[in-house]
Amino acid sequence: MGTIADIFREYGPEYLETYQESIPVLHRKVMGAIIGCRTEVCGVNVYSCKQCNKSMVVFRSCGNRHCPTCQNHKTRQWLERQLNRELPGHHFMVTFTVPQQLRRFIRSHQRTAYSALFSASSAALKILSADEEFVGGNCPGFFGVLHTWGRQLDYHPHIHYIVPGGAFDKESGNWHSSRVDFYVPVSALSKIFRARLRDEMKKAGLFDQIDPIVWNIDWNVNCQAIGSSEGSLKYLAPYVFKVAITDSRIVKVENRQVTLRYKKQKSSRWRTMTLEVMEFIRRYLQHVLPTGFMKIRYYGFMGSGSSLTLDDISAAIELSLDVFVECRQVPKYKGKASPYCPHCGGKLEYWCSIRPHERWQPG
Repeated sequence: MGTIADIFREYGPEYLETYQESIPVLHRKVMGAIIGCRTEVCGVNVYSCKQCNKSMVVFRSCGNRHCPTCQNHKTRQWLERQLNRELPGHHFMVTFTVPQQLRRFIRSHQRTAYSALFSASSAALKILSADEEFVGGNCPGFFGVLHTWGRQLDYHPHIHYIVPGGAFDKESGNWHSSRVDFYVPVSALSKIFRARLRDEMKKAGLFDQIDPIVWNIDWNVNCQAIGSSEGSLKYLAPYVFKVAITDSRIVKVENRQVTLRYKKQKSSRWRTMTLEVMEFIRRYLQHVLPTGFMKIRYYGFMGSGSSLTLDDISAAIELSLDVFVECRQVPKYKGKASPYCPHCGGKLEYWCSIRPHERWQPG
């Protein structure tokens, strides 16, 4: 079994040489970070044993958000925060996808197109949730997470939204609850999403670069009732701070072939597929996000600029349901256990970090 870092170390130079004129600088940086992760390139952390006083050095992580071995603690922290922010009542997961004919264009204009996807999809949700026929509140709240990959590393940009089942009305101060099994009609949602994205592309001056057929076919939006949001949060959490594929899914790397495992949608059975190593690297790198791009965005009463707190919303929901939801604290993730000394088994205590090119002399 190989790792993504192993693949980049062995075949990365060939990939860079072969496609040197077309490789974005950011892709080069990501490859370099993954290759150097937990090696002398990133420096070391120094630990001291409380029991035998011996020192131990551990290579540092690169911290790059596209590295498969980093960011685990951020995933745990994010999930913990979201579970503690969970509102009472039912929820929905709404997924916005784009037609196959539009994906190549989006991949070539990622920063603009990803922002447009968020803008168009969030606007569509706000418009329909304000309609008295469906929900009727003028202040919904939800958050979305951008994914760009399919189960076989193909390019498939889409946004998952976690949406509480209702909306707050600022004028009356009441919570307008949706049906438990229905939020808004997906047919109307997809049409508004398509129209809004078309407008965003016109604003960006990119409309003429898109195949006109895109605006004349049906777009796919899915709205799934999920009850409590906890299950969907746990589903989304591993994807929030990682990209495309983890090392555990790589079965083997042999004769320039990478064999990986995957599951089809709505199936629990593992399958395998094989990619030529250059194609594997290409598929992996196409999911690198633009520098500084925020792949998680919050809207309405969940947004940072909202004058409403989640306690205000919880109270309104409880009143509308005529129930009192007891406040619960989600158990904190303990993370990794403290490291132990390989010499005596004593507990290791963090002492300092040594960056590359710095010198350290044991005390």
